[in-house]
Amino acid sequence: MKSMIIIPTYNERENITRLIPEVLAQDENVEILVVDDNSPDGTGDIVEEISRRDQRVHLLKRPGKLGLGTAYITGFRYSLQRPEIGCIFEMDADFSHQPKYIPLFLRAIETADVVLGSRYIPGGGVENWGLARRMLSRGGSMFSEIMLGLPVKDCTGGFRCYRRTALEALDLGRISSEGFGFQVEMLYECNKRGFKIKEIPIMFPDRQRGTSKMSKHIIFEALWLVCRLRFSDR
Repeated sequence: MKSMIIIPTYNERENITRLIPEVLAQDENVEILVVDDNSPDGTGDIVEEISRRDQRVHLLKRPGKLGLGTAYITGFRYSLQRPEIGCIFEMDADFSHQPKYIPLFLRAIETADVVLGSRYIPGGGVENWGLARRMLSRGGSMFSEIMLGLPVKDCTGGFRCYRRTALEALDLGRISSEGFGFQVEMLYECNKRGFKIKEIPIMFPDRQRGTSKMSKHIIFEALWLVCRLRFSDR
């Protein structure tokens, strides 16, 4: 089964040249789709050059910074046009999502519809995070789990693998959230449809190069989304 790993980028020049070969080395049936939002640092140009030399690397260039959620939706749709692609990953470009876990995802997806890389089950964790960030992340995940009845401990993590059948069953045009909110909404929609969701433990180190894209707007959007989903169901 071939896999497509979607990596959204915005100013990830320092990371992408190292990340691509590490990802491809994990499995010969893995391909990469970089969705670049017209990075001023030339990330898209670098990926374009790599894609000319390696048919397993693909690039979608967008005109500007349009957000994480829409980048993944664009990547999902591109991947679903390829009938040989059996599973589709979400992955960050900053090495917080470590390529070494990809084979574990591929084994786990054989008996699940969605596999989550979890920081909050035994064996998982975070590295080099301050107390405030730990509390915000863990609290947001617990809030989503309780409010929406989600059967997982890490609702906001973005290192994931979906079977194509799960994505084909979703109305991707209705998913409009960003950041944490996007991850929660995707998980909620999969759970609502009865898909089997499995968590595997991952260690999540803080990025060493580049700048985090997290913002207060993304955090508040996620909290509002959880409340909206909860009470719209009622």
